[in-house]
Amino acid sequence: MIAPIPVSVLDLDRIVDGWHHDPHSILGPHAGTDSITIRVLRPGAGSVTVVTSDARIPLVHEHRGIWVAAVPGTTTPDYSIDAEYGGQVIPGDDPYRFLPTLGEVDLHLIGEGRHEQLWDVLGSHVRTYDTSRGPVTGVSFAVWAPNAQGVRVVGDFNYWDGTAHPMRSLGASGIWELFIPWLGDGTVYKFSVLGRDGRWRDKADPAAYATEHPPATGSVVFTSKHEWADSAWLERRASTPQHARPMSVYEVHLGSWRLGLDYRRLATELTEYVTRTGFTHVEFLPVAEHPYGPSWGYQVTSYFAPTSRFGSPDDLRYLIDTLHQAGIGVLVDWVPAHFPKDEWALARFDGTALYEHADPRRGEHPDWGTYVFDFGRTEVRNFLVSNALYWLEQFHVDGLRVDAVASMLYLDYSRKDGEWYPNEHGGRENLDAVAFLQELNATVYKRVPGVTMIAEESTAWPGVTKPTYMGGLGFGFKWNMGWMHDSLEYIAHEPIHRQYHHDEMTFSMVYAYSEHFILPISHDEVVHGKGSLVQRMPGDRWQELANLRAYLGFMWGHPGKKLLFMGSEFAQSQEWSSERGLDWWLLQFPEHAGVLQVVTDLNALYAATPALWQRDDDPGGFEWIDANDAQANTFAWIRWDADSGCMAVTSNLSPVPREGHRIGLPFAGRWTEVLNTDAADYGGSGMGNLGSITAEEIPWHGRPASAEIVLPPLSTTFLRFDG
Repeated sequence: MIAPIPVSVLDLDRIVDGWHHDPHSILGPHAGTDSITIRVLRPGAGSVTVVTSDARIPLVHEHRGIWVAAVPGTTTPDYSIDAEYGGQVIPGDDPYRFLPTLGEVDLHLIGEGRHEQLWDVLGSHVRTYDTSRGPVTGVSFAVWAPNAQGVRVVGDFNYWDGTAHPMRSLGASGIWELFIPWLGDGTVYKFSVLGRDGRWRDKADPAAYATEHPPATGSVVFTSKHEWADSAWLERRASTPQHARPMSVYEVHLGSWRLGLDYRRLATELTEYVTRTGFTHVEFLPVAEHPYGPSWGYQVTSYFAPTSRFGSPDDLRYLIDTLHQAGIGVLVDWVPAHFPKDEWALARFDGTALYEHADPRRGEHPDWGTYVFDFGRTEVRNFLVSNALYWLEQFHVDGLRVDAVASMLYLDYSRKDGEWYPNEHGGRENLDAVAFLQELNATVYKRVPGVTMIAEESTAWPGVTKPTYMGGLGFGFKWNMGWMHDSLEYIAHEPIHRQYHHDEMTFSMVYAYSEHFILPISHDEVVHGKGSLVQRMPGDRWQELANLRAYLGFMWGHPGKKLLFMGSEFAQSQEWSSERGLDWWLLQFPEHAGVLQVVTDLNALYAATPALWQRDDDPGGFEWIDANDAQANTFAWIRWDADSGCMAVTSNLSPVPREGHRIGLPFAGRWTEVLNTDAADYGGSGMGNLGSITAEEIPWHGRPASAEIVLPPLSTTFLRFDG
């Protein structure tokens, strides 16, 4: 009998106890002088047999569930394993006879923090290997845990006991890897990680494509089979920058838009609704998996897995594909600023502060009770950048709205004295976060043509949308939080008091061209006791709705792209609740249907009128006609397109109609009233200009022509010059 290659009992114990860094160096086939030693880990087995194409070789129990035999010859045979448990023979294969599934280039790029497709190499993947006895299909697992003493794969396939499946460390990269034959899609698993403190922690896979349905927290092996049909959309997207197109965004929380819908039903109903109302884009609140539903998705635990609440990852792909085929863009909220402290997720992943900054002054968020990513660590930046690319490339998302950028930029954000420390220059700027955001945006725009990155940034940080090569953060757009707060503050006042707050509606034009802006009326403005948008409006019920229509008209006429949270388009009466859903029954009432109609008509007018969007970023595309009529609560301005076409916009935010109100205009001739928010069809009083006005060559407001017009009460009117 040939003796197997000897191994110390200490090494065998380390394998069984799960803290050997390279179990493949002992398990599996290993060549000796004139034989091949095969060691197999099958804890609890009564007997184990190696099966080759021409022999069955019984193994001898060596130590604590490790079985061994020496096979004569110098060529490693292709083999499988039969293990007997309680009289039943269970066929299988040996995970420890396969080469690593990550190559040297992968490990090099990961070490440098430059692997832009981490999702291809980390996580779980169904793979098939050709062998002399036929193809072997299984699942490769890989995870980054550089400070772990050992890592095992646990799951439904091994009764959540990872003793038989220790992973190998791939050196300085910090990656642990294992290929387990005969597994496939649908396998539920976690990584069991042994920290330096000697504790085992079962962790969801940070790079999993899919998860169990919350509150279950397991990761799920998933292979996409979706066949995309949106190539025409992607070609159009790549050919024209978003700045040069109209952009009217409908912000949606998928779980409460209409209660009970999954991704595929949303594909039908949401696409039909957005098409009918004329929005150019939808924006989903975060879709990555999160354990706590009322967080609306902003407490992410699985960054690469769409939430399973509404179906599979391919069901989400189907929803996005359907929207694209209907000509509707898809934006997604993305949360790289922080993550929750759930023990089974990213927090203290390998027993140390791995994804989060170790110092709580930089690694914990005092308001949200979450951890803050360590933006100075190359592997963490790589994880986040590749995750952004994953959503854009693998789900064809058209842009990411990056949440809570201000909390990333400032070291003292929401912190008291003593709760933060300055950067190397003595300042409050988080230089690591700045470098991360610049790397993120530069990489995204390099790799994915036509997409856009959007910052939710509430301060006066300079250059948010300036290119990175000019020292900016490199975003495509920034939410105009200043305009949002000022205009909502103004519109909440009783009209008699608005004259004292007139500048709140005009100040935005002082800085309108400092960034590329989106005007947002987002979910944050209709929760936490703020009430719905219509509830912010003063006056009786008629005046509330008239104020809302006029305000939306003002917004659509103002420079900047548009964003409106769901429900506001039909005057949702109650504050939004993610658990309750929208009050669609309100549309049976004409006044609510009228608000929806005015938004629909605003979208149609906006999309069809280059003057309302083509020169958003050009100061020459906007002129005040009269910005100083505070006493009457009126505003008037002109929007220009690139071909000298123009639209005059007037807002009367007083309940008093203004007849014979003269405004200066650039041209004499016919001006058509193309939209009036006080129209009877919208629930208004029906006042207006009988379809058009005629401007005369009477100088006014410093312009060569002028006209007397009717400004209906609480209204916004659009006048198009027709020659």
